[in-house]
Amino acid sequence: MASEISIKRVYEPASPSDGTRILVDRLWPRGLSKEKAHYDLWLKDVAPSTELREWFGHQPERWPEFQKRYSAELSRNPVMAELRDLATKGHVTLLYGAHDEEHNQAVVLADVLKSRH
Repeated sequence: MASEISIKRVYEPASPSDGTRILVDRLWPRGLSKEKAHYDLWLKDVAPSTELREWFGHQPERWPEFQKRYSAELSRNPVMAELRDLATKGHVTLLYGAHDEEHNQAVVLADVLKSRH
């Protein structure tokens, strides 16, 4: 059964249509209280490694290489089993804190989840 996977900035208002809201950042988003985040689960271990995150530095010209490296990390990440399981049970919204809505780990993570269902 195909499920729906969405991505959303954690700073945007929560919506009932979000389903299970999962924060996928390794670091807690700046300036946001845990009460205002309205998240169901924080899977920081599914986020890019510190080394990869620091190398990428949200530089769009590094995006293609970041996608490859992060996908490789995800293929070895045991937390992916839990995330895939949640995604098969219903709508999942992956939350991220980055300003760039096109070049962030949630975009890659959603693509990986959608391609391997």
